[in-house]
Amino acid sequence: MAIEYRGTESGAVPAPRGPYSPAVVWNELVFVSGLLAMREDGTVVSGGIREEAVVVLRNLSKILEDAGSGLDRVLSVTVYLRDIGELPAFNEVYEEMFKPPFPARSAVQASPPAGFRVELAAVACLK
Repeated sequence: MAIEYRGTESGAVPAPRGPYSPAVVWNELVFVSGLLAMREDGTVVSGGIREEAVVVLRNLSKILEDAGSGLDRVLSVTVYLRDIGELPAFNEVYEEMFKPPFPARSAVQASPPAGFRVELAAVACLK
């Protein structure tokens, strides 16, 4: 099966600012690149970890929909947090978006670009 590049067809998320695709579909899997808290028009969401988490997870949902999948089909999530101490606040939003059984997940302290508090990447399967 050919690799398909997805993620900006609907205009629901901003176009990438670098040499990557928002998502790649291969066979029955969707690989979503690291997402940041940016609105559809490319503006940055300010506020705290909760505000960023809401936007990042909504953007994930939109990209997955563009690819023919959804949050209910997410297999794995990697969360990069500027401050790992904000994981409990991130989890509050995460649990509103994902329902049991939850995807496999890793959360690490990292330095997301441009001062963002959270970056999120995921792998999902197609419906």
